[in-house]
Amino acid sequence: MKIIQEDPSLVYRPESEDHQYRNYKDGPLVDRVKATYTLMHTHQTVQFVTDKIAQWGSCAYRKMNLMEAISLLDNLVDESDPDVDFPNSYHAFQTAEGIRRVHPDKDWFQLVGLLHDVGKIMALANEPQWAVVGDTFPVGCKFQESIVFCDTFKGNPDTHHPVYSTKYGIYEPNCGLENVMMSWGHDEYMYRVLKYNKCTIPEEGLYMIRFHSCYPWHTGGDYQHLCNDKDRKMLPWVQEFNKFDLYTKTEDMPEVETLRPYYQSLIDKYCPGVLSW
Repeated sequence: MKIIQEDPSLVYRPESEDHQYRNYKDGPLVDRVKATYTLMHTHQTVQFVTDKIAQWGSCAYRKMNLMEAISLLDNLVDESDPDVDFPNSYHAFQTAEGIRRVHPDKDWFQLVGLLHDVGKIMALANEPQWAVVGDTFPVGCKFQESIVFCDTFKGNPDTHHPVYSTKYGIYEPNCGLENVMMSWGHDEYMYRVLKYNKCTIPEEGLYMIRFHSCYPWHTGGDYQHLCNDKDRKMLPWVQEFNKFDLYTKTEDMPEVETLRPYYQSLIDKYCPGVLSW
């Protein structure tokens, strides 16, 4: 049964008549956004994701500490984001500070806010943005209508596959999202980096990082037939994170240099030293 989730961000939503978040119908950035999603939905297949896991999953790209990786996001503007047109590094600190104001006792949650999008550094290593950014979704089973721009899957060969085009596809009922192959992007990559480097962020935080872009699940209510008890237990955490990921985006830029010492202390606690990426 599909369960439509109440918008997890109503009490945090700074929307007005002049600014509607996740507006995929009109606005100055919508053409760029739809072009990115069209490429994503055409090329994100089971084979493509399998190849990317093999390429990036060994974390052999380079070595650097986490703050260095965050700084690289100064050079990235997310082409799938209809809300903002400034470098992703600012969004990292905006999200973290939003969480810090509401959850001052959960330093690991604040750190998740800071690093949740750092996997987007793949775009600076010549990965196309459609393989890095945007909402994620399962591959290997039928694409659901709650996926943004769902009409753009028509060029994806998996839509014609005798197994991949079915409700369960290659999966067993209630197998758990951890056992589902998601479209390749920054979520899965960052999750794998943290696991590979044995970072000590709690499981709830790792789950937020891995599935925060899966809007068809955590907000659209789809893919319940693949979820297990752990997914249902973790869903409120992902929804709580979503409040800050989405609705802290404003044109007011944080004073990054004044914030670095505090967040470096959190990095030293949970993800210290030089990491393999």
